[in-house]
Amino acid sequence: VLLVLLIIFMIVAPVIPKGLHALVPLPADEAGIAHPQDLVIDVLAPGVFELNRQPMDLPRLRGALARIFEVRGDSVVFLRGAANLEYRDVAEVIDIARGAGLGRVGLMTR
Repeated sequence: VLLVLLIIFMIVAPVIPKGLHALVPLPADEAGIAHPQDLVIDVLAPGVFELNRQPMDLPRLRGALARIFEVRGDSVVFLRGAANLEYRDVAEVIDIARGAGLGRVGLMTR
């Protein structure tokens, strides 16, 4: 019985759980400007957004993301939220990005 249990544990033990893949944006240059290929959405307050430092409201953000996805075909966007936001404000932007066709959303810290 011990031999059978030992064999079972030897077979099961090598199965290591695999974590999620994380995407990290490229570092900013000396001027603090992000690389032009990065899509960065800043959620400053509920309903106040910036897409690559350009102020936008919710309908404009939705349209801009759809146009960018059509032209570039890039499926990654990075999201940075203010510290005082509730999760639903950030989740709303994630939902908009996914609806526009962007497959992966990376969360950034300040």
